[in-house]
Amino acid sequence: MSVRITLLLAGALLAANIGVTQAAVTPTDPDHAPVVAVDRFSAAAAHLQLRTATNGIPGPNVPVDFDKGPFITQGLSPTTGKAVRYYNFDVQSTTPAPVYVLYREGEDQPVAGQLDIIDTLPGEKGYNDFRQVWRVSVPKDYVANTIVDAAALTAAGYKMQRTDTLRNMPVVPDKSSARERLDGGNASLQRAWYKGEVAKYFSFDEVKLTGSNVPVSPIYVTFKINPGQPNGGPPSGFRTETNSVQTHNVPATLPGDAGYSPLWFVSVYDNADFPTVRNLDAVLKAKILAAGVATVNCPIVFEQP
Repeated sequence: MSVRITLLLAGALLAANIGVTQAAVTPTDPDHAPVVAVDRFSAAAAHLQLRTATNGIPGPNVPVDFDKGPFITQGLSPTTGKAVRYYNFDVQSTTPAPVYVLYREGEDQPVAGQLDIIDTLPGEKGYNDFRQVWRVSVPKDYVANTIVDAAALTAAGYKMQRTDTLRNMPVVPDKSSARERLDGGNASLQRAWYKGEVAKYFSFDEVKLTGSNVPVSPIYVTFKINPGQPNGGPPSGFRTETNSVQTHNVPATLPGDAGYSPLWFVSVYDNADFPTVRNLDAVLKAKILAAGVATVNCPIVFEQP
């Protein structure tokens, strides 16, 4: 009897191991996988766009229309003074998060159909809209979307190489929209794997970013109420022209300029100088109240001809 029980247990264990092995190599169809919940405006994730009971910021995992305030801002060109628009994806670090891109051995193109893999969401430690591309070498017989989790990817022991390529890919709730891009860029939601679920993100490619850290470029902004005064600074909103969305915020560079980056090094000028600020030369003569207060992800998506 004991021998029979032992054989039965051994058979059950073998079957279980086979099941685990099969599960580990079974691809996951991203079209039928669950979509991960995202909250960019929680206390853990937000700085400038922290949700309150009264400010109208969308709730957790609610689709966001980034083409409406406070998520898009119209500023001024540093040279011409004409209108430029940029999205505001809040404060981000200069330290990029990883994104893993899979390549079969000996091939120069990513595995067709395989979603890239990320390991953090907004509000989690180490999250950043900006991501450093890690090139992962998988076997020649690898089937797309067999691995859908960063931890499993690491456990598989595949060769990984950090590249100097950076991507701007803010993770957002499903069905969110941000329709503007320079030069007809793709404005549709993209997909990546996160712990076996699909994460949705926007891609901004108005500039090719490289390096081990995200580069920054200066921008000068002013608020309805100056910082240091009651309810001043970001809670008061940017100062605008009367009955208009036009601010006098001035980025120092535009896409195509040397040194342009969508990660802005923010300085605040005195709103008393608002009427005279029309370009970079003018804002550099304004009174600076605070220099380098934050680094904020604000890709430029429109330049007035």
